[in-house]
Amino acid sequence: MNVPAWVWLTTLLVIGVVFAFDLLVLGRRPHEPSRREVGVALSIYVGLAVLFGLGVLVVSGGQLAAEFYAGWLMEYSLSIDNLFIFLIIMAKFGVPRKYQQFALMVGIVMALAMRAVFILVGAAAIERWSWVFYVFGAFLIYTAFRLATENLGHDEQEDDFQENALLRWVERRFPVTQSWDGGTRLRVVESGKRVLTPMAVVVLALGTTDLLFALDSIPAIFGLTQEPYLVLMANVFALMGLRQLYFLLGDLLTRLVYLGLGLSVLLAFIGVKLILHAMHENELPFLNGGEHFGVPEVPIWLSLTAIVVILGVTALASLTKSRRDAARGATEPEDQPQVSSPEARDDR
Repeated sequence: MNVPAWVWLTTLLVIGVVFAFDLLVLGRRPHEPSRREVGVALSIYVGLAVLFGLGVLVVSGGQLAAEFYAGWLMEYSLSIDNLFIFLIIMAKFGVPRKYQQFALMVGIVMALAMRAVFILVGAAAIERWSWVFYVFGAFLIYTAFRLATENLGHDEQEDDFQENALLRWVERRFPVTQSWDGGTRLRVVESGKRVLTPMAVVVLALGTTDLLFALDSIPAIFGLTQEPYLVLMANVFALMGLRQLYFLLGDLLTRLVYLGLGLSVLLAFIGVKLILHAMHENELPFLNGGEHFGVPEVPIWLSLTAIVVILGVTALASLTKSRRDAARGATEPEDQPQVSSPEARDDR
């Protein structure tokens, strides 16, 4: 896929204008968005992604269009998993609901900028060394195993957000006020001194946390397409709708109990796909004498089908289990009349 320089520049300019406009609007009028507002915005972003894919289909053919759609769906699914951590971060720092949209937006802009660097580095590495696919594949399989074991041994009491080293350094190095009187501002004057606001710490937490998630998602999307432009656009469209998903899904997120397991299967699938591709392109002298292995490669249509099926089964199984648990909880007082305390009712 040969993308002219003017297309890159125009794309980056449009992305910058959209995010800048969004930030200025949110900064001036912080509020908790209504379901209608987030529904309309999410529909627009999803529609733009679909139209972009159709544009790729017309200009570059079905193969690259399928690669974009597969990458976009995968990035979206991994981004939904990020929302669990975002909820915990908002609760930990006590972010007022009307400021949460702004915090998410700034964090997303930071994350996209840092992901762009990862994409450039990854694309350069792939262009120079074909064996990088071995590394990416092994890392994704390891990540899938770790994610599966964490979810199989999941305990709700263990859910917590641990501040990373950068956050701890910032809080030690710079004075931070605990007051939210500064609203969406990142620095304010308090007792005659300039201090950071909680908003500054929160957006840094959101941005750096998403960067850690990118360590999984960037290698994974390179398993679906090696076109840097498509990798960037898949990340852009996934992140642009992330803020709306946060408010639209709400407590539905807690019902996606099998999401982690589903994502582990998805990452393992892409990891195997990457290793097969690395074997097909093998140039390492100590493997098969530096010759290519005669292994099949996973076609993009199969990857796209696998992503849709895995996510569909995961969502269906999660919602089915949640409904059963809710029904069991609703019948519990009838089966056990003695459990009628306010605490028991709250637990339901």
